[in-house]
This record gives sequence, C-alpha cells and structure tokens, in this order.
Amino acid sequence: MLTALWLSIAVPGCSFFQSNPPTLSSPGLTPTTSIATTLPPQRFDGVTINVVTNPGGLNLADGRNIAGFEALTGAKIDLKEVPFINYRNLLHKNWSGNASEYDLAIILPQWQIDFADAGYIEDLTDRRKSDPALEWDDIAPLFRDFSANYKGRTYTIPLDGDFHMVYYRTDLLKQAGLKPPETWDDYLAVAKQFHGKDLNGDGEPDYGSCIPKVANEISTTFLGSFFAPFLQSQGTAQGIFFDPETMKPLVNNPGFAKALEIYKQTMKYGVPDDQNLNLATARKIFLSGRCAMTLDWGDIGPFAIDKAVSKVTDKVGASITPGTTQVLDRKTNKLVACDKFTCPYAIGGVNHAPYAANGGWVGVVAAKSPPKVKDAAYAFLSYMSQPAQANINVTHGNTGLNPYRISQFKNSDPWIKSGMSFTAANNYLGAIGVSLSSPNMVLDLKIPKTQEYINFLDTVRADFLADKITKQEAMQRIEQGWEEITNAVGRDSQKTVYRSSLGLQS
Repeated sequence: MLTALWLSIAVPGCSFFQSNPPTLSSPGLTPTTSIATTLPPQRFDGVTINVVTNPGGLNLADGRNIAGFEALTGAKIDLKEVPFINYRNLLHKNWSGNASEYDLAIILPQWQIDFADAGYIEDLTDRRKSDPALEWDDIAPLFRDFSANYKGRTYTIPLDGDFHMVYYRTDLLKQAGLKPPETWDDYLAVAKQFHGKDLNGDGEPDYGSCIPKVANEISTTFLGSFFAPFLQSQGTAQGIFFDPETMKPLVNNPGFAKALEIYKQTMKYGVPDDQNLNLATARKIFLSGRCAMTLDWGDIGPFAIDKAVSKVTDKVGASITPGTTQVLDRKTNKLVACDKFTCPYAIGGVNHAPYAANGGWVGVVAAKSPPKVKDAAYAFLSYMSQPAQANINVTHGNTGLNPYRISQFKNSDPWIKSGMSFTAANNYLGAIGVSLSSPNMVLDLKIPKTQEYINFLDTVRADFLADKITKQEAMQRIEQGWEEITNAVGRDSQKTVYRSSLGLQS
C-alpha cells in the first residue's frame, strides 16, 4: 500500500525504479555529473580546511570523500571529531572569538539560526546560485528550503535527509500473520507479541521494541514522533510545538498526555534499563536480530545489508511512522476522532505525521575564516553534496547520510549494487517516499534558542521516565519552562520566526 501511494504522489518528474541501467539521461546516478567533468576544478594547493563533525552524526573519515576532494583540488582536509554532547557549545565558544579554529562544520539545521544571527557562519546564497554542479533543484524541497535557508538566504548545504521511520523484522511479522503497525497502539501490540521470545535463535529472550531514551543525546526526537500525530493533522503549516497564533506551547493537553503514556509503555517491551538505551546500542541490538522493531532515521536500511554488522539482511522492512485515530482539537483542547475534516490527510482512517527529526546534517562555513579557505570549504561542501558523491554516500550506513536528493529515487541500481535486494530497496525507498510526500510532514523546531527548548524538554522527559514526576507534572513543567524561554527571547519575535519556519505569513 505504501509503495502504491508513493507511486501516486511522488515528486513530479521522479519515476520510481527504472529497469534499465543508469545512463546520461539519468542525472545524478553516474560520475558524469561530478565537479571533475562539469566544470574545471578549482585548485586549492597549499590550503588546509579545518573540518569538525560529530562522529555519531556524520562520518567523513571513510576516506572516499576526503581523498577524492584532495586529489581533485590539492587542498588538505584536517578533520576533528567532537562528541555530540559538547559539540554545539564548542562551536559557539570557538566562533565567538576573534579567529576560527574550524573553517567548516557539520551541524544540525536547528543551530543555523543562532549561528547566523550571531554572524558566525557565512551566507552561501551567491555561491550556491553560481554553482551548477551542486544541482540545487535536485535536493528535495524539505531539505532545500527548510534545512538550508533562513530569512530567504542560504547558510547551509544539505548533506543528509533526516526523518523517522519504523523498522521491523519482516520474517517475524510474516510468521505471526501481523502487519506493520499503522498506529502507536498497533506498535505496542506488536512489541508485546514478540517481547521475551527468542528472536535470533540463541536461546535467550529478546525484545519487542528498541527505541533510544538516554538523556543528553537525541532522545527528545523520538518522543516527538509519538506526539506528532496527536497534535498535527491539518498539514505541515499547523506545527506541533507552539500555537502559531499565540506561541503557547502545545505540551499541556490530552494529545501530548496520550503520547507520553504510549511512549512510556514501550519501556515494558524494551531492554533492561531501557531509559538509558542510546542510539548506537539500539541499532546494534536490532541489527543483531534481538529486537522486533525500532524507530530510527534512514540509516537502518543500509546498515541492515552490511553483513559486517547485520544478522538480519533481507529481514528488515520499513514503514511510515505510526499514526493515530484521534487528534487534538485545539479549540476545545480535547481529543476527537479522525474524519475527513479533523484528519484530511489520513490514510485508511489513520492520521500519520512523519517527523523530520533534526532535518538532516548540513555543512556550514565559518564567517571569520580567510577568504581562500572559505572558497575551499564551500567547494568541499559542494563536492560532497553533488549527486555523483551523494548518491553513493547515502547507500552506505557508516556515512551517517540518508537520502535527500530527488535523483536518489530515480533508479534502484545504486541501492541494489550496495547489497539490497530489489524487494528490500523497493520497501525502503517506498517508505521514504511516502513520508517525504506526506502533506502532513512535521517540521522540526527551528527558532532562536531551539537547543534551550530541547534541553529543557529532555530533562523533564528523563525525569518522567524515571518516575520522578507524574505525567501531569511533566506537562506543566515543560509548559512553564518553554514559556520562560519564549518570554526571555521575546514572544513577538519568536512568533515571527516560528510562523516563517512553517511557511506562514507573519
């Protein structure tokens, strides 16, 4: 059903899976579109680009991108990796000084606003407009418009496409006669069905659900996928974090409460000490065959076919994140049943709201770097994002990169060559396509002080899971904390930026 829907609503001009090998008429799928053959390469002999990234978010050290760029241009890439927990603060501290230790950084799109307003990162608008090799229009609108731009200017170059999907063991569900979960209640039922059973044949009881919940990582994004379908049903412009008319937080209502309940119930079917499960361990457990389902970005698809880390090759399916049959009526502050008015984009009576959690890693250039270094840093970002490199990057799990270009859906050959079966590629790209094409796609928060809002949410979330506070206390604390941040920044200015991020007029 998902594949059929994707075929009917796919991005215009994108055919699904061609049976013929890629040719010059299939742009972006062969090396013919690389910077080396479209434009004379710029030379940066003697220039060193100091690059910083988060090792858990993006792996530039796989050798191919760095070596290719260095050979092409004569530049040298000096790479440093910083743990995520320290990453944003390190960049702020470094770039707020008189000189930049880092010329290029891979960041989350949400950080773009604070860095741009502070003058820390370069406006890349003119560069990308004069860069045909970047093939800007090939980048899917979600990432081209939301992740890259601020106030009508381009400050980042997308390298990745992030949103959540559910991954499940196709063999287990088939044997049990079950369908992939359509609602979060379905997810709990499927998790319960397999929890405590031996799922990988080693004689040990395994787990129904593996969703990261550890504090100070990225666990708030997973909570977002639970409350998204309860809070947004009228399309992307509705948003899930604040009322766009008042900037009142949407965190103290029956929809958010129901999401918290379901989120906490997944712990019954998780690993021991589930509240401290991190992303890397969750992936390892799922790929080892010890978990029936997980919630993750696109990385699981390529990882599942990597036999060095996966025991579930050709046993993994992907689907749009589960939805709900009830949604919040913001006027009455009550949950109401889905119908053609309350859930106009429902699929089979279920309101799905796929969450673009983080929005995908992007590259930025430090504003205080020397001009020649800026040129080289931009050229490296362009090189990595161009289809010739990007369409290979997204097929390998160790890069941390997921599909974000339209051309990455034009032909299944790169995916099959990477080791996916045709069936697996069809399922994986089909689920991505349905999510990206959803008119009810949920955008991540992207306003000044975003990280402060998220950090506060994370602290309260962790206390709730640890039974230190009740559900009602959690909602009240989040509401109060978010209101304080909004008032400190300025309610009117925050409202203007928030509405703009949703595509609404001020």
